[in-house]
Order: sequence, then C-alpha cells, then structure tokens
Amino acid sequence: MANEVTTPQQPYVVPPVDVFEDESGITLLADLPGVAREGLTVRVDGDDLLIEGNVPGNGPQDMELVYGEAQYAAYRRQFTLSRELDTSAIDAQLKDGVLRLTIPKTEAARPRRIEVRT
Repeated sequence: MANEVTTPQQPYVVPPVDVFEDESGITLLADLPGVAREGLTVRVDGDDLLIEGNVPGNGPQDMELVYGEAQYAAYRRQFTLSRELDTSAIDAQLKDGVLRLTIPKTEAARPRRIEVRT
C-alpha cells in the first residue's frame, strides 16, 4: 500500500436556495448542511455574490487517514445581483445549516409615497 492518500477531485455541490423579496430588499436562504461558520465564505465582487462552504471530514483527530472513499461536500453558488441592491449592507446569519442573507434595496430603489399638493 502506498504511503500517500489519494482522493478523487470532487465537484462542487450547488446548494438549493429560496429567494424572497419585499419592498425593503431580498432574503436569500441557502441550505448548507454540515457547514460551520469557519468553513463558510460569502463574498461580493462587483455585482457577483459568491457563497462557498466546506464540510470537514469526521475522522478521529489523533489519527491519519490512509484510505478514504467518503466524500465531504464542498458547496458553491454564484449569483449576479441587481444594482438596486445595497451590497455594502448585507447581513449574513448561519443557523442549523441554513445561511440567511438579507440584502436591502438602495434608498433610490425603494418604493416611496409621493405627496400630491393641491
């Protein structure tokens, strides 16, 4: 048996998401089971939103893996955001394997009431 561990390159898993919208902005919910906050990256680059998450292996801490077939998920999802959204004010929360991103609309994109004078 060789001394090096080889594991096949695994593709990314595309996590399922739900996106909700109201007057104030959007809320995105992404299912990322097994991902801890330390293994999660949420990044905005221009109009692109990138979500990446890794699920660590569950092997014993004091042992070395010599052969492995179990695949651990590496999640990745990318979105192009509307310019009506204020990407500088994104709020991110991870709870019970669900990432919740709240992205407000810019002030100019929010509906407003126009006062009509007589």
